[in-house]
Amino acid sequence: MTQGFVAQYAAEAAMQIDGVSHLVPSFAVALKEKAGVVHEGKGVRVVFGQTQNDISSITVYPVVFYGMIIPEVAWNIQERVKEDVETFTGLNVESVDVYVCGVEERPVADTGSEQEEEDDE
Repeated sequence: MTQGFVAQYAAEAAMQIDGVSHLVPSFAVALKEKAGVVHEGKGVRVVFGQTQNDISSITVYPVVFYGMIIPEVAWNIQERVKEDVETFTGLNVESVDVYVCGVEERPVADTGSEQEEEDDE
């Protein structure tokens, strides 16, 4: 099992958490993408342990929406990533580290057209 394969599972799990906007790819991944190399699991780093069946750590680099409780979002990411990776790959995850790379506002839904319809009635 490759690191990219595990990283993809971890990235998908992290993106399912309420409050996560997106994941930030590392500088090395950004360079690879500029060169045209497709990288799986952007925003996640996987380090295998001594044996192929043990993952010593998974590191996730999320950007969180403004107004969310950052430690709570980070805890939820840790729990979900560990559970999903262990469930779907059968590997043992020793630790999941979360480094929040930023905070941004949620996109505002376009409600202007709905108000115009209400005003017309």
